[in-house]
Amino acid sequence: MKIGIDIMGGDYAPEQIVLGVIQALEELPADTRLVLFGDQEAVRAIFDREGADCARVDLVHTTEVIGMDEHATRAIAQKPDSSISRGFEQLKAGQIDAFASAGNSGAMMVGAMFSVKTVPGILRPAICSVIPKEDGSWGVFLDAGANADCKPEHLQQFAILGSLFLEHVYGVPQPKVGLMNIGEEEEKGNMLCQATYPLLKATRDINFIGNIEGRDLFNNKADVIVCDGFTGNVMLKLAESFYGLMRKRKIQNEYFDRFNFENYGGTPVLGVNAPVIIAHGISNAKAIKNMVHITRKVTAAGLTEKIALAVQESIAS
Repeated sequence: MKIGIDIMGGDYAPEQIVLGVIQALEELPADTRLVLFGDQEAVRAIFDREGADCARVDLVHTTEVIGMDEHATRAIAQKPDSSISRGFEQLKAGQIDAFASAGNSGAMMVGAMFSVKTVPGILRPAICSVIPKEDGSWGVFLDAGANADCKPEHLQQFAILGSLFLEHVYGVPQPKVGLMNIGEEEEKGNMLCQATYPLLKATRDINFIGNIEGRDLFNNKADVIVCDGFTGNVMLKLAESFYGLMRKRKIQNEYFDRFNFENYGGTPVLGVNAPVIIAHGISNAKAIKNMVHITRKVTAAGLTEKIALAVQESIAS
């Protein structure tokens, strides 16, 4: 397996990215090779300084960097020798099996959709976020910000994507799907929720349990929580704030420690034709190490192929 890593993406690149790669290499199985896209001299200097072995690393030198605040579409077009552009070039050609970055998330979304493209039948790719449940298990919600405005058909597909991700990557059988709403009753909610409910209810390939409310985000009522990207991003930022608040107050709590984004590394773009992982822009070495691990896990699970099959079967039925 070959995993491509953008060395130049993120607020602390390339230093923390390379350090995270070095940490990941100490834990990865022997069948995994990393392909690093970025400043070759900078990478070698950090490997030499740390006394790390680069025998399982391939270096692809790039001369351009897409900044965190650059316009995604223009940057991809105008910077063909950037680490992100070159990474997607190799992903499209099948030279690497997956690609991950803590860089410009918009550029990663655009790169994914214009290079490897969406799975046939997928209306819009989505980003999911992992959430720690109070009973120690894991859940996901999506979309977490890629699609601020959605139609009912988009949320229906998000339910399928999230279910497949949680089942095959986190090992949750028949995950329960809940629709985020302002009430549990079927008729509650805005026009989007009211129109989505019957679609989810009629979808055979998911285990739909009905509406859930904000108070159910961290309990075990639903494993996969479906919402539009506007709502999902608000939920994500609120959840991330819990860990920061606990740290500021010097409170140690095992449950709230699970909200630390460093533990998850990144999240996949679900619905594109190859594993693409987006990490937080402020990722440090620990987060990057875990980004590499989740990228390998998603790739090894064959999630892309399972999504393509599920969408084909859904269309056929």
